[in-house]
Amino acid sequence: MVCMGNICRSPTAQGVLAHRAALAGVGDWLQVDSAGTHDYHVGAPPDGRAQVHALRRGVDLSGQRARQLTALDFQDFDLVLVMDDRNERAARALCPAADRAKLRRLTDFCRHHSDDEVPDPYYGGDAGFEHVLDLIEDACDGLIAALKASDGRASAG
Repeated sequence: MVCMGNICRSPTAQGVLAHRAALAGVGDWLQVDSAGTHDYHVGAPPDGRAQVHALRRGVDLSGQRARQLTALDFQDFDLVLVMDDRNERAARALCPAADRAKLRRLTDFCRHHSDDEVPDPYYGGDAGFEHVLDLIEDACDGLIAALKASDGRASAG
């Protein structure tokens, strides 16, 4: 899961996917991580607002710490899921040509929302964090369904 600073969207997506995968009975074979395309917050915990909103939905983000995306992530994970166009371009610049098919948008897996990006809630209010959670939950449920349908083993970063 990849966003810009790895303190709002991508740690939320990491936490939601891990939580929902455990509930769906696939958490034991799905490895989930998150990173940012920039090094603004390396070592920092997720934004407090992201933590509060996620916890209200049963997802604890408190143990996560921000890190920066590296080219090795494309070797270590079967999917690298970005939140928006800007971070997709930044991730693509790091992605080895042989691994381009691994790079996708998280919203590609949405089943109920038509948004093509997960917007950055950092400068918004509570409604922005709630909308991000709605999109991420939808996409994570779609991703889990796709993985179960393919009966494949995958990791998402």
